[in-house]
Amino acid sequence: MLLAWVRGVAARRLCRDVPLACSCSAQRPSPRGYSRGAGGKGLVLGIYSSEKDEDAAMFTSAGDAFDRLVSGKLRELLSLCGPPLKKGKTRVFHGLHQDFPSVVVVGLGKKDAGVNDHENWNEDKENIRAAVAVGCRQIQDLEIPFVEVDPCGDAQAAAEGAVLGLHEYNELKQKKKPVITPQLHGSAEREAWQKGVIYAEGQNLARYLMEAPANYITPIKFAEHIEQKLRNFSTVKVHIRPESWIATQQMGAFLSVAKGSAEPPVFLEMNYSGGANTNDSPLVFVGKGVTFDSGGISLKPSSGMDAMRADMGGAATVCSAIVTAAALNLPLNIIGLAPLCENMPSGKANKPGDVVRAKNGKTIQVDNTDAEGRLLLADALCYAHNFNPRAIVNAATLTGAMDVALGSAATGVFTNSSWLWSHLYEASIVTGDRVWRMPLFEHYTKQVTDCPLADLSNIGKYSRAGGACTAAAFLKEFVTALHWAHLDIAGVMSNKDEVPYLRKGMAGRPTRTLVEFAARLSQDSRNNK
Repeated sequence: MLLAWVRGVAARRLCRDVPLACSCSAQRPSPRGYSRGAGGKGLVLGIYSSEKDEDAAMFTSAGDAFDRLVSGKLRELLSLCGPPLKKGKTRVFHGLHQDFPSVVVVGLGKKDAGVNDHENWNEDKENIRAAVAVGCRQIQDLEIPFVEVDPCGDAQAAAEGAVLGLHEYNELKQKKKPVITPQLHGSAEREAWQKGVIYAEGQNLARYLMEAPANYITPIKFAEHIEQKLRNFSTVKVHIRPESWIATQQMGAFLSVAKGSAEPPVFLEMNYSGGANTNDSPLVFVGKGVTFDSGGISLKPSSGMDAMRADMGGAATVCSAIVTAAALNLPLNIIGLAPLCENMPSGKANKPGDVVRAKNGKTIQVDNTDAEGRLLLADALCYAHNFNPRAIVNAATLTGAMDVALGSAATGVFTNSSWLWSHLYEASIVTGDRVWRMPLFEHYTKQVTDCPLADLSNIGKYSRAGGACTAAAFLKEFVTALHWAHLDIAGVMSNKDEVPYLRKGMAGRPTRTLVEFAARLSQDSRNNK
């Protein structure tokens, strides 16, 4: 009895048990003899949930190897600290090994859970991302500058969890969180780990652009930031088109939104030539780039309007996807288009009831100036057809109605192509950043074409009813391509606590799904040759 009591006291001194969603070990007293930032590295190791509480802990391969390195002490301490770890729990140990002053053991849930058909994602990958993210954050709170991460059977997912989980926009704060560098633990799976890092850094780029204040990310500054990111890739050409060029293209719908702001509009075009034949039809990404949306004359409520700095989330995600594709050297051609401007109220701004003319000649009655994103996209979609596209995918924080319909669970997808839908859907299962198909019925088209003054109205005649669907029907009037998809990302624009491996703030979704989709499309091209 005495021996068991002594072991229990020793274990409690070395162990901290906290929920997955919390990184609170840094607020607890450090073990005797341990100081934060004392050098060395932290270590994050995975452990699977056992079928029964009395079963022995099931480590990953890396966890087993480390336990042997410390002569079985890790397994012993885990058994003394309480019941086996479940998914959503972690334990922190100090002083087990001189190279790793702190070791975080993370619960991965059941081993080989696989694809969950009800949730439409790969549960193993999501569990790894979530667990690794909280483990890395706990190491960060202990101010240890480096952390080695157990690949947990899927090094790409582990890297994504680490890099996404540590990201935080603190550019403008004097007090910043310690910078921590995640590294792969062990020598295997380095290629998969690096791929995960690139995927995650792409989403973090979108998060950075969306989170930054609108006076820091104006249309021209957005374009220049992307140009700088692509500067070192010989496979990419970037064109920052000025207002005069936009006018020569007869993009009257786009210009009608931009004229309300003192900031001049920009049309950003990126040409990534990764395919073996540069003449092959490209995939075209189009992103709504309203760097601040006040609503214009149809002014938004002041509460929460500051979040409209992220109304360029469509442009942020598609541009970041192209940066990522270039970094991965994907073997296909991609065109990226981003109409960039602000939507502001002024004496020059669109007025409700104004009629404007789009690039394809169709006239649009602007019944609500806060339905401006579809005006930008209308002209950009017309321009996209110049490239003889293999497929067109546009992304936009387009409607509050999309948030009402799906919340933050998934991106709404409206598409005229089952082929395109299946590729997007399969990609989202892998990334965990899900998509859900929405209807493009003629029922909705009639609501935007039944217009008293013009060919189209920019809102449905039944006002809020089916708002996301009527917006998609509006865009469809500017598309002739056989394979087109509209991604309404309004609901996934930000994260509160829904995605455990993202901190609170702008989410950068669905950048990884766009990248995975492009990667699968490039693989299809190879297989068909």
